Amino acid sequence: MTISPQQGELTIERMCRLAGVSRAGYYRHWAASAPRAEETGVRDAIQRLALAYRHYGYRRIAAQLRREGFAVNRKRVLRLMQQDNLLCLRRRPFVPVTTDSRHPWRVVANLARGMMPSGLDQLWVADITYIRLREEFAYLAIVLDAFSRRVVGWALETHLEARLAVAALSMALAARQPTPGSLIHHSDRGIQYACGDYTELLQQRDITPSMSRVGNPYDNAKAESFMKTLKQEEVNGQTYRDAQHARNAIGAFIEEVYNRQRLHSALAYRPPAEFEANLPRCGAAAQQPRIAALSHQPAQPHQAVGTCP
Repeated sequence: MTISPQQGELTIERMCRLAGVSRAGYYRHWAASAPRAEETGVRDAIQRLALAYRHYGYRRIAAQLRREGFAVNRKRVLRLMQQDNLLCLRRRPFVPVTTDSRHPWRVVANLARGMMPSGLDQLWVADITYIRLREEFAYLAIVLDAFSRRVVGWALETHLEARLAVAALSMALAARQPTPGSLIHHSDRGIQYACGDYTELLQQRDITPSMSRVGNPYDNAKAESFMKTLKQEEVNGQTYRDAQHARNAIGAFIEEVYNRQRLHSALAYRPPAEFEANLPRCGAAAQQPRIAALSHQPAQPHQAVGTCP
């Protein structure tokens, strides 16, 4: 490590002479004390981040430290966290059923399988999960942009009716205003996404629907990944009094933490909002060929008509 020859207007040689010590003695003292001071600063920063982001593992903490100017790698952060007994919280395993695919509504082909979006609003993924309240369950519906991993729409209610999913989609449409014909919407085969109210809204905006294969959660992996993050970093360990309490807390997590602060490994450890802000602006015309190529399969006739439950 190189030492600056100047400390203010005095050189190290001049300061050593004024203090009556040799330069060799000064450098021996620096070599013994400076590394300890640096490690103390790193430990302090790790402890601060571990308390602020209690579900962050060593990889995300290492990435955040580098963003703050520390020269550290993952192995060193892992070693220091182990020495200081800084462990992230883990989720409790419990997965209730929120998808009912036994319905007479139209089921469309999986157009998202193998698709690699190259820009915003080319592929949205949607899903629903349960939220445990003090005396009942609530349900959260989300719509996520598959390219930036940003949650663009969400809704939380105490029922699993189609209007829950419609509310999340309506928020996403109002926030993003996607170009007609440029977007694929992917979900599971649940009745909330297959029924008339939901598909009619997609048709009004010229959005191409896509649905997962039967019993294959990997088809909607990006939405499932967000739900896992939500449970690990917000829901587990919390006790929500009622739906409004859960709505306020989870809404703050989605909008302020997940979208704007949390580092995402698929985005080179950047938050989704920052990732989107740094994207070059492209026209919708560049997106349409990719969508058209994927939507060549003929549509099946409707198997049911009417309104959703």
